[in-house]
Amino acid sequence: MSGLDATLAGWRAAIEGALDRRLPAATGPAARLVEAMRYAVFGGGKRLRPLLSIASCNAFGGAIEDVLDPAAALEFIHTYSLVHDDLPAMDDDDLRRGRATLHRAFGEAEAILAGDALLTLAFEILAARPEGEDRGARRAEAVLLVARAAGLSGMVGGQVADLAAERSRPAPAELEWIHRHKTGALVAAAVELGALHAGADPAEREAMARFGDALGLAFQITDDVLDRTASAETLGKTPGKDERAGKATYPALLGLEASRREAARLADLARACIPSGVRDRTVLDALATLAVDRSH
Repeated sequence: MSGLDATLAGWRAAIEGALDRRLPAATGPAARLVEAMRYAVFGGGKRLRPLLSIASCNAFGGAIEDVLDPAAALEFIHTYSLVHDDLPAMDDDDLRRGRATLHRAFGEAEAILAGDALLTLAFEILAARPEGEDRGARRAEAVLLVARAAGLSGMVGGQVADLAAERSRPAPAELEWIHRHKTGALVAAAVELGALHAGADPAEREAMARFGDALGLAFQITDDVLDRTASAETLGKTPGKDERAGKATYPALLGLEASRREAARLADLARACIPSGVRDRTVLDALATLAVDRSH
């Protein structure tokens, strides 16, 4: 195992531990709801967003403890979005990460409530972690940053526009707006969150947000390509659904090869946004590669 692989493996293990600690035990009257939350969170996943937060914090000299719990909160938000995205009123999918989607395993009402609970738990964590009176201003900034990225001006706004674009052929600028909001906004927030909790200055945080914005768009384009080219076993979800649903995607607009080239260009653009003064950019560079090359 290379040094980079060992670093990522250690960070992933730390993330899994934080997710487990921050989720309550499945006891008491709400036990089934907690079981559903845990089913959704521990169903696999790349943990890209928390990894990006930790990598960004590390790049500016911060410690993993500075951002681990906020990073876990981002994974709760991402998981809630997937749970709701799979619902019959949204993408109506039966498979997620190689097993039954939450509403198929626990029921539709339970899936809605589990998503609601994950979202609110995330903001409870962001408001409380990391602890310490000297961290209060950063915690408040983190809540505002993530709220903007996750809500109407970010992920949720992008998802609504994505639904509206079904069975249509949006212009390239409109499609880019959808992807930058429904996926890119939370990825950009993850990167900026790490820089924030490491004490980076506003210009450095802005540069890292640009890194995350470009990377999030590259990641979504690659997802759209894989939806058309990968198997259910590889994807962990039903392939080909975007095309059958008439969703607005880069492959539908540009074709597969042009989409791959655009994702690679955006990954290069993301790398170019990393400030020259960071202490260590190795993991950020590697994550930019992994966002468009899922073979590892």
